[in-house]
Order: sequence, then structure tokens, then C-alpha cells
Amino acid sequence: MNPRHACLACMDRLPVALLEATLWIAAEHDRQADPGTSLGQMNDLQFEIAARLPVLPPAELAQPLLRQLTALGFHQDEYHPLRPQAALMHQVLQRRRGQPLLLAVVALELARRLGVPLEGVNFPGHFLLRVPGADHLLDPSGGRRLYPNDCRDLLARQYGPSMALNAEHLRSAGPRQMLQRLSRNLRQLHISNDQPLAALIDAERVMQLGPAQVADYLTRAGLYQQLDCPQAERFDLEHALLLTDDPVQRLKLSERLSQLPSHRRSIH
Repeated sequence: MNPRHACLACMDRLPVALLEATLWIAAEHDRQADPGTSLGQMNDLQFEIAARLPVLPPAELAQPLLRQLTALGFHQDEYHPLRPQAALMHQVLQRRRGQPLLLAVVALELARRLGVPLEGVNFPGHFLLRVPGADHLLDPSGGRRLYPNDCRDLLARQYGPSMALNAEHLRSAGPRQMLQRLSRNLRQLHISNDQPLAALIDAERVMQLGPAQVADYLTRAGLYQQLDCPQAERFDLEHALLLTDDPVQRLKLSERLSQLPSHRRSIH
């Protein structure tokens, strides 16, 4: 079974093997990545965290769990420009630095093993966590509580003051949504680091994990253009054209399609 198949198979387990799925994603990019070794590291981390947690009801242990992770060196990767290793789980477990989404996956795995209620929240630009039913969210990097005004401030720092907080920003994220977001993050990191073939691996995984957006087709079309694959580029542009309702974007896509070589070939 190759890493992609192993990753997707993790989605069919009960419970879903989210952490292991992220390790198979890492294995697609790094032949040295060994999911078994990383799962062993997680076992050690579980015992260490369990010994440090206070005696409290499970519903009150999420924030202490996150704080203990911070005390053990798990922090958001602030390296600039950010490198793909910030979103490769085996590297995150080794370096104890990573994107908020990867730190959240570590916390969710520990919470599941230790019986602590915790769920992911697909907040724009900075993945968050929540105890089901709580009136606040939690930052996976440090465990800070975030109330609605804090969420508005975080959103403004990410996207500017014109973007208003709404209920969609606070929705829980399932395992497939989290893996698709991770794949989009990796896709962008590989593009930013001039690695189009690696980015294409992530772009294809995005399509497999859930409904694709117009931006997903456009991003993959751009990668195919860079790699000189006009027929594959045409395929994605045509799908983007079918999905978009923006008349300006439709016009631009039609013009771009007209400049590509025809996909029809004469048969002799």
C-alpha cells in the first residue's frame, strides 16, 4: 500500500486515525518519514503529558493539556518564510514546531487517548480548538482562551478589519476537512518554496479528500502550466469555469482556454 492509499485508509477506521493519516501525508514527501517511529514518539508523549495533568474532570483538562504541550516545547513555527516542514507531521513531532493545524492534530490525538473532549474549529488563517459546548475557543499554540472579541481581533490581523466574524468561521472541522486544509497548506508552502512537483502531489490530494473549490482547480491549473502540461491545465480551467459564478472570472478563464492548444487530435 502506497502512502496515499494508506492515508485514505485511515479515514475508514473507527475512530478515524487522523494523526496517522498526517504521517502518511508526510511520507509522500519524505522517504525518510516512518509513521511507525512517529507513532512511537506519540506514545512517549502521551505518557509524559498524562503524568503532568492535574486531577480535574475530563471536560476541564483541554487547556491544561495544551499548556503542558507548550511547556514541553510545542510552539507555532515562526520561521520566515515558512518552510514545508512546518506542515509535515513527522518533522513537527521531532522539532516541536509547526503550523497551528499540526499542533491541533497532536492535541486532538492526545485528547482522544486520554478521554478529554476536544474538537477542531476551521477558523480562517489560524486553526483553533474547542471543548464541545464551551463559550470560548482555544489556541492550539499555548492554550489561550479566545472569546468572540478575541476571534474578531485574530480575524482582523489575518485578513484586515473589513472581514466580519460569522458563524461559518466557528464551525467544527471533521477529519477530512482537516486533512484537506493540511493539503492546501502544504500545496501553498511547496509553491512558495519553488517545488511545483511536490505542490502537485498536494493539489491532487485536495481533490481526493473532499469537494474542490474554484481556487483548487485554478491552483492546480497554474501548476500544470508551470510544468508544461497544457491538456491537464485545460481540464482544470474547464472545471473552474463550470464552478464559478463570477462573470469577470468566467471571461478571463474563457480567454485563457482559447490560448491553449486544442485537446482534439485528428485520427489518421
